[in-house]
Amino acid sequence: MAQGEEFFQTQYGLLRSRSLAERVIQNLRLDTSDAFITSMGATPPRPLNGAPVTAAQRREVVLGLIEEGLSIRPVRSSRLVTVSFLSPDPVLSAQVANAFATNFIQSNLDRKFDSSSYARDFLEERLIQTKARLEDAERQLVAYAANQQIINVAEPGANGEGATQSLATTDLVALNEALAEAKARRVAAEEKWRQASSSSLLSMPEVVQNQSIQYLSQARAALAASYEQRLSLYRPEFPEMVQLKAQLDETDRQIEVIAANVRGSVRQEYQVAVNEERALQVRVNQLKGEVLDFRERSVQYNILQREVDTSRSLYDTLLQRYGEIGVAGGLTSNNISIVDGAQPPSRPSEPILILNIVLAALLGLGLGVLTAFLLEALDETIAGPEDVESKLGMPVLGVIPALPKGVLPIEALQDMRSGFAEAYYSLRTALQFSTPDGAPSSLFITSSRPSEGKSTTALATAQNFARIGKRVLLLDLDLRKPSMHRLINVPNDRGMSSILSGASSLEQVVHKVSQNGDLSFICAGPLPPNPAELLSGVRIQNFLEEARQVYDIIVIDGPPVLGFADAPVLASSVGGTVFVLEARSTRRGQARGAVRRLRIGSARLLGVVLTKHDAKSAAYGGYDYSADYMYGADEPPQKRR
Repeated sequence: MAQGEEFFQTQYGLLRSRSLAERVIQNLRLDTSDAFITSMGATPPRPLNGAPVTAAQRREVVLGLIEEGLSIRPVRSSRLVTVSFLSPDPVLSAQVANAFATNFIQSNLDRKFDSSSYARDFLEERLIQTKARLEDAERQLVAYAANQQIINVAEPGANGEGATQSLATTDLVALNEALAEAKARRVAAEEKWRQASSSSLLSMPEVVQNQSIQYLSQARAALAASYEQRLSLYRPEFPEMVQLKAQLDETDRQIEVIAANVRGSVRQEYQVAVNEERALQVRVNQLKGEVLDFRERSVQYNILQREVDTSRSLYDTLLQRYGEIGVAGGLTSNNISIVDGAQPPSRPSEPILILNIVLAALLGLGLGVLTAFLLEALDETIAGPEDVESKLGMPVLGVIPALPKGVLPIEALQDMRSGFAEAYYSLRTALQFSTPDGAPSSLFITSSRPSEGKSTTALATAQNFARIGKRVLLLDLDLRKPSMHRLINVPNDRGMSSILSGASSLEQVVHKVSQNGDLSFICAGPLPPNPAELLSGVRIQNFLEEARQVYDIIVIDGPPVLGFADAPVLASSVGGTVFVLEARSTRRGQARGAVRRLRIGSARLLGVVLTKHDAKSAAYGGYDYSADYMYGADEPPQKRR
């Protein structure tokens, strides 16, 4: 019988079943100690709360190790399956694999035997019930037959089996056959007597065929011949002739007597046949009455007989089926066999170093590529100038490269040929073309959050404008966490908070930064209790108007936008605002929120300065900014322009 895929999948599932694994564990006694657990490199179970380790706990650990190490691999395009077990011990691996194969065969036989146990029990119960019913029916049949004096005899048939009939029926059948034969004999005898009585005596066939008649006829013929021969010589009265005549007459008399006896025997035979027929007819008529009476009494007998036959047939069928199930349940044949037993391997199957290296490399490469794509897809930070334009919709005024580790921004700004300084030169140039009238007279530098480089940008912008002959005033208006005075190295005892509160004038708080051209600086001063109220008054407007009379450009280092109301207030009071973003740090949502707050405050946003940009990992406009900024740095002095 063809076996489908479901059959083989079922067998594979049985090979992986928990019950088979438990049989193997019990067969190999793997749960009697911790030896198997330690040989597999696992930790044996430890007592909990002083309670000893139970056999069930150890068995569960062993069962988990068995299921983990077992491998079932079907052989393609065949009905074979490979059973293997992975463990540090080669001998143990072979033992466990062989135990799985042998126990699987035994469990298959056990399932066949157990599957017929219910049927056997059911048939045993039905056999007992059917046997009792058969015995009861037979007793009722025998008792009724004895009471009604019903005696049946068996008649053998052509196939060796015979039907049963009553004695009266048997006698009737026999006498009826004898009556038919008697009638035939009577008819034949009657016909013979009719012919004998209507024909001459000597013409009867029986007379003609009689041997005595034939002998006497021959003797008479001889005497007649002798008489005729001698009649020509002697007269009839001659004694010899008289003697011959007397012999002829005696012979004729004997013939007539014998012929008469033959006719009498025919008549007697006819009479006997008639008497026999009459006697048989009388007996048959008597037996007919007996048979009719027997049939009336046999109705209940036949009912009981059918019940006996039905019970006996059912009992025989159940007995035969019970025998078949018993034989099938005791069979030891199986359609599963072991082709090759497991042998301890000569070398470990795992690990395969070359394969593992190749797989690890491929997996690592795939995971790396996948991780890069995921990080790129999930990265919401502003990574480069293209992100600023696409995600914020603002122009990029400058891209400031990230400094090497350990280099301070103030040190990098002092190196006029550094890429860091060159980037801020480009920012100054971009600001000069940001409006139709050139750079705004008042410039506000802010960012979405602290530590994005806005203070360094404000200082570098002010220095670069001062180097081209502009009178520049640098203001530190971050009245919450000022830091510009530390970069320029001036005291913060007085400053913008003093001017806005009316405690000092411009001339009293300004500091001249002589080494950076015509650059002046006013620090933040003492921190006020409420900077937003101080910045939103008319004093800041008046101060900016007064400062524009003295300076060409006012650069303001302001506070971050998010979390405070200071930045939108200042942005609405100046000619232009520069938004500083730290590359790969500021999230898109933060930047958009900060830009939205500035625009709500009627700020004139000039563009974005992207700080701490990694020039090695990003390019803008087809050029590496690091290369652009360092262009000509390594040339000989005579080739520089």
